[in-house]
Amino acid sequence: MDGVERLDGGPRSAVVVGAGVVGLSTAWFLQERGVEVTVVDRTGVAAGASWGNAGWIAPGLAIPLNEPAVLRYGLRSVFDPAAPLHLPLTADPGLWSFLARFAAHCRWSSWTRVAKANLPLNEESLEAYDVLTANGVEAPTVDAPITAVFTSAAPARGLVHELERLAAAGQPVDHTRLSTTDLRDQVPLASSALAVGVRIDGQRFAAPGEFVQALGRAVAARGAAIRTFEVADVREDGAGVVVTGQDGEAVSADVAVVATGAWLSRLAARTGVRTPVRAGRGYSFTVPVDEPVRGPVYLPEVRVACTPYRGGLRVAGTMEFRDPDAPLDEARVDAIIASVRPLLDGVRWEERTDVWVGPRPVTPDGRALIGATRVPGVYVAGGHGMWGLAQGPVTGRLLAEQVTTGKQPAALREFDPLR
Repeated sequence: MDGVERLDGGPRSAVVVGAGVVGLSTAWFLQERGVEVTVVDRTGVAAGASWGNAGWIAPGLAIPLNEPAVLRYGLRSVFDPAAPLHLPLTADPGLWSFLARFAAHCRWSSWTRVAKANLPLNEESLEAYDVLTANGVEAPTVDAPITAVFTSAAPARGLVHELERLAAAGQPVDHTRLSTTDLRDQVPLASSALAVGVRIDGQRFAAPGEFVQALGRAVAARGAAIRTFEVADVREDGAGVVVTGQDGEAVSADVAVVATGAWLSRLAARTGVRTPVRAGRGYSFTVPVDEPVRGPVYLPEVRVACTPYRGGLRVAGTMEFRDPDAPLDEARVDAIIASVRPLLDGVRWEERTDVWVGPRPVTPDGRALIGATRVPGVYVAGGHGMWGLAQGPVTGRLLAEQVTTGKQPAALREFDPLR
């Protein structure tokens, strides 16, 4: 890039495989450090989990998945096809091996380790977004509290207890208990079934697909080529790395970053990364509403997130462990609607549009994979679970630092892909 001084000894060129928020953020921050970037994706910009998620940039709710209650809940969910956590009874030995490893990490010591590991990502999450939007990424992020709503006080205490655990791990979260009256003021769509609220302040939201597309345009405007083909292999060739497509197309560069979300293990396993990434698929759709929604609404009892979107409401939920390329299951959408319908009034469920399914990349120990692999010049970035949008830009900034300096930032030690 003209006008940017490259660090001495650092790479001059990079191929980033994956055009979601993590891959494009890495590309942008590599460009910021003077590296010429090519981005390769099998489908295009924002085609995976970056498109239809809830759009929360919410470091205050980046609560680790691997708490003991999730294990108990998951065992019950096996026998409930309508449960928000869906574990299909399949003969996939890789899935059951993954779930066994995940279950082994569903204890408070592991939960605390993940919470502490996430601290530097969560602390710099919003700042990294500000860097992007102040320097050419033309898409808004909106400051707004996230309001969690409950049918009774007991489940509300459960969320408050989790926030207190985050604070004990070093991440205090500004939150306020809401009375029934305050809840109605904050969430006009709340039905009479909802009685208690918790407002989590200091958060943001965005239209995720539009933001990632704007990020892709900014990366292209800075000189990056964005190419579309399915990558079959990433390898060292003596002079650098070569990224090869299934059709034989190839791109060479000094370094490569694999940021393919739920598909990460297909390439990362070839580079010595043994921690698997599986798809925890989420569903979403958009519905018109009778009254404007001021900010995101969280329904923890049914594990559904709602966000203002294009004048309506984007409704997102489910954690479905299936192949990332499996077709959309309409029964999962029906289950979300059935769980939320009694809790929100003034929602025109039958007029839903933009029905979508996308795979969140989940690791068994709850920590993302960010950093160097055993193959010289090849790095990976992924496995953020439900928090890829919130942590994507800061991940890109930290990984670009490691790629260009050869030194692992302290913030990335817990995310070492070779752990």
